[in-house]
Amino acid sequence: MTHQETASRHQHHQNVAPADHSGHTDHVALYRRMFWVTLALAIPTVLASSMFARLLGYTLPDLPGLALIPPVLGTIIYLWGGRPFLTGAVQDVRSRKPGMMLLVATAITVAFAASWGATLGLLSHELEFWWELALLVVIMLLGHWIEMRSLARTSSALDSLAALLPDEAERVEGDAVVHVAPADLVLGDIVIVRPGGRVPADGEVVEGEADVDESMITGESTPVRRGPGQHVVAGTVATDSALRLRVTAVGEDTALAGIRRLVAEAQSSQTRAQRLADRAAGWLFWFAVVAAALTAVAWTVVGSQQEALVRVITVLVIACPHALGLAIPLVVAIATERAARGGVLVKDRLALERMRTVNAVLFDKTGTLTRGEPAVVALASAGPLNDDGVLTLAAAAESDSEHPLARAIVAAAGARGLAVPRATGFRSRPAVGVTATVDGRTVEVGGPALLTSHDLRPLAGDWAPDGATVLHVVVDGGVAGALALADEVRPESREAVDALHRLGLQVVMVTGDAEPVARAVAAELGIDRVFAGVRPERKSATVAGLQRDGRIVAMVGDGVNDAPALAQADVGIAIGAGTDVAIASAGVILASDDPRSVLSVIRLSRASYRKMKQNLAWAAGYNLVAVPLAAGVLAPVGFVMPMAVGALLMSLSTVVVAVNAQLLRRLDLSPAASILPQ
Repeated sequence: MTHQETASRHQHHQNVAPADHSGHTDHVALYRRMFWVTLALAIPTVLASSMFARLLGYTLPDLPGLALIPPVLGTIIYLWGGRPFLTGAVQDVRSRKPGMMLLVATAITVAFAASWGATLGLLSHELEFWWELALLVVIMLLGHWIEMRSLARTSSALDSLAALLPDEAERVEGDAVVHVAPADLVLGDIVIVRPGGRVPADGEVVEGEADVDESMITGESTPVRRGPGQHVVAGTVATDSALRLRVTAVGEDTALAGIRRLVAEAQSSQTRAQRLADRAAGWLFWFAVVAAALTAVAWTVVGSQQEALVRVITVLVIACPHALGLAIPLVVAIATERAARGGVLVKDRLALERMRTVNAVLFDKTGTLTRGEPAVVALASAGPLNDDGVLTLAAAAESDSEHPLARAIVAAAGARGLAVPRATGFRSRPAVGVTATVDGRTVEVGGPALLTSHDLRPLAGDWAPDGATVLHVVVDGGVAGALALADEVRPESREAVDALHRLGLQVVMVTGDAEPVARAVAAELGIDRVFAGVRPERKSATVAGLQRDGRIVAMVGDGVNDAPALAQADVGIAIGAGTDVAIASAGVILASDDPRSVLSVIRLSRASYRKMKQNLAWAAGYNLVAVPLAAGVLAPVGFVMPMAVGALLMSLSTVVVAVNAQLLRRLDLSPAASILPQ
């Protein structure tokens, strides 16, 4: 089905379906009903056909009115069962873009007219094709039913995403808990999510901790621990404990709604391969017309008009570009749906198509290869305190501070399981540090200005990693230790870089950080090239430079200040979609912040391209071989393809294409699976 035919097909459905029917699900029910009713009419039509009786060698009983069954039921089959094809042919003619519908309508109309001519004695009795007309319509309806069922499964991705929301939410109103619909929630509402319950809206945890299953959003099967201050997404599941959330996004502003919009946009976009299939379907129409004309002339000369008509009808049936039109749209639709379920949101199908040709992946550092927030990466101690003692006092002094470095120190103490005492007398001095009393001791934490104010010498020397922020801990006026804090590298980043190298891709990093920081991260991850000190507005120039060097570039960034570079790249990939899921400059958006998901995009691109090639080869090759057979090129050796067999083979080709496309559903797109050798 070509792109243009898809649009007109929906109009055809509206012509034959009840007014309250919409979407592929209703089309499935429509074609299923039409198939079974037409099949019930076709059975007596075929059995009562004198030509069919002669073919099988049985004798029709001499019953009154038996001869009227084929023309009466055949007419109903043509007018009712063939209506989608007849109305489709009208649309093809009006749009001046002939295709499959016009070919099918031509075939059944020729059979219908010839059969009535034979029934009324105007043409030879041998031209009575009621049984073949009935079989043709039944087979075509069966093929369309299968097609619509396949497309309905793909379109149900949007419905299944919407179904991730619970039927009701528990909103806290004073001391009471009220059950409301998720659509009734507003920003700032406090809601309770019970163990095993789904999150009704995007929100921030205000109370409780739970392992949250985010697989339906990110594609990663391992639950993620979420606690106070952390963000959760609508549709995810609190697996083991209850949570209280403050609603931060509702309705169309949620990440889930953004995902649904992206899937819908991607399923309506068109790829180069799809446009190729559209052109191929148009070529096939003229190929069929010319073949039918030559067949009519040849069989009229060497055979008979009856054989010529049979051969022409068979050629027109066998040449229907049904499988060819389905070859590409079904693959890209299933790929898009499968990607969404795996946390890969394809906004632009062309971007997915290009991803298989990428030979350089350019990562933004902060927030992409790193977490984008500081973490304690090294400790040093002096005097009687060990490293844990220094960290404990520093965490106690910083516990009342909201500074990112303070939160990183407190988090590091918590990760080590240290018991942090309560501090009193907290004071913060800008550009110097903080001071507090801990267990009767004065504890100060700060940078170089703190040491200068006490006339103390730094403890760290050269022990801190390149580019790290060094804070000293001063206890009762003496240096007790020091901490180094740096943007923490994601543990998955090394796996992603290694996997990209195994695929033969160059890995490049761009960052606004200083050269020492960038080099340290690049050395840790094994990155090939580094561009440091690059301002956000110059990142696109970095992409352009790589392209001038002959690289096909995929740019991976957080989608905030990377928008120009994402737009400049051959493929723009926004990582860590969250509530910014609809970033306009990216062609592909990753629902998780796991850089390994880039491998999922590459695998999906290559797998879907293979399926496109296989389907195009099968559909086009099938027609190129089948049309000459239908025309009767092997008639001199005694082989003539019956029209019904041609219809069966045409429908079989559609089934083969559909089944082959469905195999894409078996592709595992989880980040963990993507790094495995393929």
